[in-house]
Amino acid sequence: MLLTIDIGNTNIVVALFDEGVILSTWRLFTDTRRTGDEYSIVLSSLLRDDGVEMDGIDFCVVSSVVPVLIGPFVSLIEKKTGKKPVIINPSIFPYLPVKIPETAIHEIGSDLLCNAVEAYCRYNCACIVVDFGTALTFTAVGNAGELLGIAITPGLGTARNSLFEDTAQLPSIPLEAPPSSLGKNTIHSIQAGIVLGYKGLVEGLVMQMKKDITAETGIPQEEIKVVATGGLNSVLKPLTDIFQDVDKAFTLCGLYRIATILKEKGVS
Repeated sequence: MLLTIDIGNTNIVVALFDEGVILSTWRLFTDTRRTGDEYSIVLSSLLRDDGVEMDGIDFCVVSSVVPVLIGPFVSLIEKKTGKKPVIINPSIFPYLPVKIPETAIHEIGSDLLCNAVEAYCRYNCACIVVDFGTALTFTAVGNAGELLGIAITPGLGTARNSLFEDTAQLPSIPLEAPPSSLGKNTIHSIQAGIVLGYKGLVEGLVMQMKKDITAETGIPQEEIKVVATGGLNSVLKPLTDIFQDVDKAFTLCGLYRIATILKEKGVS
């Protein structure tokens, strides 16, 4: 079995794979104040409740955009499995099928790298992966697996929380589509601004990226696939037809794909 750990700014997603199939997933709240021992207790309890024995895990890979938590998770994995996990960082890039520009090697987030690898390996064509997380990211990959570029903006939840936390009278609201863009009360007004506003942002930025990809590579816009992933992709999914595919587990699948590549090449 193969264990993947995706440490994000808001959540830590742990997934157990067997022959490419996700057996179980667990989601933890990201807390940089927790020690490795605390995460070990929580993770061990979750795996035990699902009948998973840690000694049955023969490979583990960790992706993290929170550097301070890499050490604690490396320690707990080594302690529980007796194996050192592979960390997604520039040292493994030469083994991957995607090509990262020199200017991005030390800057690209490991989650975006996972999205790029999965997009190229799954579709084998130019893709834009729209990831609805704490940040809303757009990762563009070319026909040959080259990373063409990335756009980043605050995520829907981040925008909603910022508005709620930084204003005196505006409430926190559910992220769902309002009846109309003409809000008749405060909740619908905020939903119109955030949800419908982000619909326009996503559609507009995807179209601009398609134009820029075509100008840079010659790939026709109609051949560029657009994929959505991330916990909040369901907010916009019913409101737009811009996505050809939607997969909430896309980043995890990319992490698994990287792990299998590294395992086959004997990278540890």
